[in-house]
Parts: sequence; C-alpha cells; structure tokens
Amino acid sequence: MSRNVTVTVNQSEHTCEVEPRLLLVHLLRENLGLTGTNIGCDTSQCGSCTVLMDGQAVKSCTVLAVQADEANITTIEGLAQEGELHPLQESFWEKHGLQCGFCTPGMIMTAHDLLSRNPDPTDTEIRHGLDGNLCRCTGYHNIVTAIQAAASSIRS
Repeated sequence: MSRNVTVTVNQSEHTCEVEPRLLLVHLLRENLGLTGTNIGCDTSQCGSCTVLMDGQAVKSCTVLAVQADEANITTIEGLAQEGELHPLQESFWEKHGLQCGFCTPGMIMTAHDLLSRNPDPTDTEIRHGLDGNLCRCTGYHNIVTAIQAAASSIRS
C-alpha cells in the first residue's frame, strides 16, 4: 500500500507517493532525478549514498523514504549556492581529492557534517570522521588535504 511522503530536498518541497519499502536513495535518484547521490553497495558499507537529513549525515541506502517524511534533505546538488561551489566541492576539485569521483558526493556530504560539528579537525579526526566511506581509487591523502583546505576556507 503506497503512501504520500513530503520531503524538503535542497530547499524545495516534494510530495511523492511511495511504496513503504522504497529507500531514500531511490526516491532521490528515481523520483526526483538527483543522481549525484550514488548507489555503491546497498549494504551501507561504502557511504557513496550519504546525504544530510536534518543536518546529519546518513547513508540513504539504509533509510526508508517513509522515515524521511517531513525531513529536510540536502544532497550534493544542494551544496552549491547561486552558481558557486561550496568550499568542500571547490577544495576537492583544487586539491585533487577525487579520482573516479564515484565516492566523492558521499565523502563531501560526510565531511560537511564533520565540519559542522568540528570546524578545525586534525587529520586524524578527519580520517575517523570518514570511517564508513570507502574510496577504491585513492589513499585518502588528497581527500584529507581537501577537507583541511575547505575547513580553513570556511573558518576565514
């Protein structure tokens, strides 16, 4: 039996009819066309589907769309404002914090949550904060460097 769910995604309200078992990641990608949120594993191991739900990083492959009813969701597409990349997006670009880019949206959304709680993290705190987000291409060095650069930019 389907049900109506209302979510605010990237500052726009959407009401969708969904099946009770529909995952938030599928609502975002298939119903709303926001394909920046990636599906990497469907088991919450990789973190490529991470979005902000009411300001906190969540793996959208583990959240049912009905659980997100009335929630405020931010996806990677919602970070840029008025045509300007968010400092995290800019830093990942400038500091080469990506290779294939598949994990990048989840890394950036997780880092956003981390920096909202800790605006001046150490490298160790960043690495710990990224636990649960896998990158199969890099050794994480440039990802950590990009997050440090973004943190500095945000602070100033």
